[in-house]
Amino acid sequence: MADELFRDDAYLKDCEATVTDVAAGAVVLDRTVFYPTGGGQPGDCGVLRLGEGAEVRIADTVKDKDSGEILHVLADGETPPPVGSRVTAIIDWDRRHRHMRMHTCLHLLCSLVPGAVTGGSVGDGKGRLDFDLEESPDKDDLTRRLNDLIAADTPVTHRWISDEDLAANPEMVRTMSVKPPSGSGRVRVIDVDGVDLQPCGGTHVARTGEIGPVEVTKIEKKGRLNRRINLVLRG
Repeated sequence: MADELFRDDAYLKDCEATVTDVAAGAVVLDRTVFYPTGGGQPGDCGVLRLGEGAEVRIADTVKDKDSGEILHVLADGETPPPVGSRVTAIIDWDRRHRHMRMHTCLHLLCSLVPGAVTGGSVGDGKGRLDFDLEESPDKDDLTRRLNDLIAADTPVTHRWISDEDLAANPEMVRTMSVKPPSGSGRVRVIDVDGVDLQPCGGTHVARTGEIGPVEVTKIEKKGRLNRRINLVLRG
């Protein structure tokens, strides 16, 4: 299995790696900075730079549902480097950073809305969460409170806890639609200091101030007990 460098340092933009396998339309590396689609966050795109300077475009990153290997999906028309090749894996940093900013912002949103999360997604400069709620919160008030949390520039850190610790603290799990990343003996949790603490395998900014200004653009009623809150980055 690849060494998932992005788990411990979301700010790594590139890494040296070796091609260990070539699947149908995808490349497997022994280590990677490419985040694979999961937990509502899209997979990274970017390039694999070969020794002679040529580049192979990566259109997406996913996990193989059977093996769990991270697959770097080739863009149309690209030829994979042969197994054993040394490459430099380089993500599209600007896109990834927007994902990081929005993902952390959605954790802040969780801290302000009391209902359980029933769905959600992180987009490029936008995102949404669905909540188990009877009444919609006030859009302008929610925007103001979110920006207040962002402006506080609170540290955002990650740590690992045991499966047993998570089982003993079920209130940490806010998401009903996505099972927490447990089962391997340890669980990664994201801690927005004094604001929000929950299991998450995604990439995040180091401080809330890095998110920049945001706006709640729409709150939709998707069912009797379902409210969808849509956000965009404004900076």
